[in-house]
Amino acid sequence: MTEKSFFAGFGGQGIISLGQIWAYCALKEGKNVTFFPFYGAEKRGGIARAGVVVSDEEIDSPLVTTPDSVLVMNADSLPLCEGNLKPGGLMLINSSLVKDAPKRSDIRLFTADLQALAEKIGHSRYTNMVALGAMAKLTGILNVEGIEPILKKFFPEDKHKFLPMNIAAIQAGFGAV
Repeated sequence: MTEKSFFAGFGGQGIISLGQIWAYCALKEGKNVTFFPFYGAEKRGGIARAGVVVSDEEIDSPLVTTPDSVLVMNADSLPLCEGNLKPGGLMLINSSLVKDAPKRSDIRLFTADLQALAEKIGHSRYTNMVALGAMAKLTGILNVEGIEPILKKFFPEDKHKFLPMNIAAIQAGFGAV
């Protein structure tokens, strides 16, 4: 089993963090992982992308050029994700910010109002965690039960007070698709 996932959005949406947590979850499960982030020089608003390969076997390359699954968090990311996704691949679109549908008909398409789900939990900053939960369910590649220890290691101690909201966001995403 090998899953090549690609997450795309703009800076400030937590794309890089999502990719890192995705990779940490897979490592915890004893899988081989590569994580390849890409982001513009801007702190917020620039492009942000992360490619993650999760496999039971050795991974030849960290690059995700033809992903099995993609997460499209903003409208500007749709053309790139649509163009690179393999035929029959899975696409999750954040319908909060992406109003156009992909032109391809040879993909498995899912849409969810990820930002609205995050706002119900308390703030739009949890949208990336909602997306993580949804992608985990759709791909079947990660087990997000018991994710709290991973989040505790990932976030600095002064952010641990937000762990319940992050966990609720992951669960909301898992239940939304």
